[in-house]
Amino acid sequence: MAKEIRDLTNADCLITGGLGFVGSNLARRLVELGARVTLVDSLIPEYGGNLFNIAGIEDQVRVNIADVRDEYSMDYLVQGRDYLFNLAGQTAHLDSMRDPYTDLEINCRAQLSILEACRKQNPRVKIVFTSTRQMYGKPDYLPVDERHLLHPTDVNGINKMAGEWYHIVYNNVYGVRAVSLRMTNTYGPRMRVKDARQTFLGIWIKRLIAGEPIEVWGDGMQIRDFNYVDDALDAILLAATTDDAYGQIFNLGSDETINLRDLAALCVAVNGGGEYRVIPFPPDRKPIDIGDYYADYRKIRGKLGWQPRVNLREGLKRTLEFYRANKEKYW
Repeated sequence: MAKEIRDLTNADCLITGGLGFVGSNLARRLVELGARVTLVDSLIPEYGGNLFNIAGIEDQVRVNIADVRDEYSMDYLVQGRDYLFNLAGQTAHLDSMRDPYTDLEINCRAQLSILEACRKQNPRVKIVFTSTRQMYGKPDYLPVDERHLLHPTDVNGINKMAGEWYHIVYNNVYGVRAVSLRMTNTYGPRMRVKDARQTFLGIWIKRLIAGEPIEVWGDGMQIRDFNYVDDALDAILLAATTDDAYGQIFNLGSDETINLRDLAALCVAVNGGGEYRVIPFPPDRKPIDIGDYYADYRKIRGKLGWQPRVNLREGLKRTLEFYRANKEKYW
């Protein structure tokens, strides 16, 4: 990385969604960097929070079981913080279509509540918001840069788009410093694997380890890019500690792109066994599929010096090793 992450010793950090996949990995990194860390998580079963995610650092972080939709809790929790890593969200695209109002509450209204709490209680806080590539929808061109039109294919993408823009408006109008990272397919240890609510790669990993075939939907030729969680954390921390990142939106991405059929074959190879089968899309999935997607991440590379360092084969190897060792905590 061209830029160094600024010293975070004794920095007071709040992570919403802190017991989830990215949040708990970020907590571990912040503890290593000497920060004081408070995690907020609702532990609602569908959303990926897992107390085992902080095994080994339980005594070095504070945990507050609260829902980001609770304005009174957030009013209290944002006070005095140096950094807010705003990672809480509803990530399941299908859930957002089946229950759009809950997705609206979590990905839209709750984001506004958090920003209002910051404006009133702690306007000096610095916020990193984890957004999603989903808001681009079916790409008009590849690779997708930040100037690409936004035309989401599902309710989740629309609400995440609104959540992101609330952050940018509060940055521009009220001076509550906020930066948004449009994440691509992030994977690694501590992701939800019991279903595909967080990422399809999670259920693939579970099936491989359980000796069941991976299901590849459609023709399997859809192209994707992936970021190992450690690389995503580098981006989050660089964005947090670079003053001229605030008010900006950045894509994350990868130099490696791969179609899903080849990805399934790679997973089998790295696992040392297993199989995959290509099957038609389930009827409720086809309308929200985005086809090929991979990002142009030159903006964040140019401004923050970020680029991914863990290649896909190595990332999958580390991920499979983690779940083989800890599967009873995640199945």
